[in-house]
Amino acid sequence: MLQPKRTKFRKQHKGRIHGASKAGTSLNFGSYGLKATEPERVTAREIEAARRAITRQMKRAGRVWIRVFPDVPVSKKPAEVRMGSGKGAPEYWVVRVKPGRIMFEIDGVDTATAKEALRLGAGKLSIATKFIARLGV
Repeated sequence: MLQPKRTKFRKQHKGRIHGASKAGTSLNFGSYGLKATEPERVTAREIEAARRAITRQMKRAGRVWIRVFPDVPVSKKPAEVRMGSGKGAPEYWVVRVKPGRIMFEIDGVDTATAKEALRLGAGKLSIATKFIARLGV
């Protein structure tokens, strides 16, 4: 699964996801993509599950690009622990995805295969997405 090799700080505030995405809103590598339509935190597990679903459907033909990276640690306290005594240990990693962000790109397959592969990948994500294609494809 994806996670940073090292970070400057172990824990982060939760924060809020405001506005639309400024960067990563157009297809740069592939001919087809999966674009986020709502703000949400997407975990590293979800990204990996979506990647596996996409590559399996494409029968390992073509190429897949992951355009997001989980770099935000989410901490969690153990079950049945009393209040106080600090923040819990980092449990998993997430990426804050804004609307308009392209999460996956694929190339080297026909439109029908691409559409089905990205539909299966989108099913693994906890976020609303839409299929986009480069003009002239």
